[in-house]
Parts: sequence; C-alpha cells; structure tokens
Amino acid sequence: MKMQEIRELTTQELREMVRDQKQRLAQLRLTHAISPLENTHEIRNTKRLIARLLTELRQRELAENPNLRRPKKKNKKK
Repeated sequence: MKMQEIRELTTQELREMVRDQKQRLAQLRLTHAISPLENTHEIRNTKRLIARLLTELRQRELAENPNLRRPKKKNKKK
C-alpha cells in the first residue's frame, strides 16, 4: 500500500489496519518458525506497512495538537 492510499484512509481505518497487520505479522512469524515461508519478504513488507501506518497516525496526531512534539535536544559543548 502506497502512502497516497494510506493518507486517504480515515483515522479509525488506520487504527484497524495497524491492529490487523500486527496480527498478520505475528501469524507470519509463527508460521515461519514452524516451517519456512515461501516468500520471507512478506514479513519485511508487513513490518514496513505497519511503520507507514503508524507514521501517518503520528503525523495526524501532531497536526491536531502541536504541543505533543518532543522538545529538541540541546547540544552541550565541552
């Protein structure tokens, strides 16, 4: 799923997709532990999709409330 498609989803749909993909990842890992998967890239692709979904959720969260941003670290000079 591309970022453009992810951006078109509602926040509730994103949360549901994250939950579903995490379950899918757990199932893939379990299956792979028992017997090797034919396509092991499925695990990698699922992890990346979860990261994309979580990134979009975080961006929406920050857009609603900019005060949630982490403060920048100050560089200490020695």
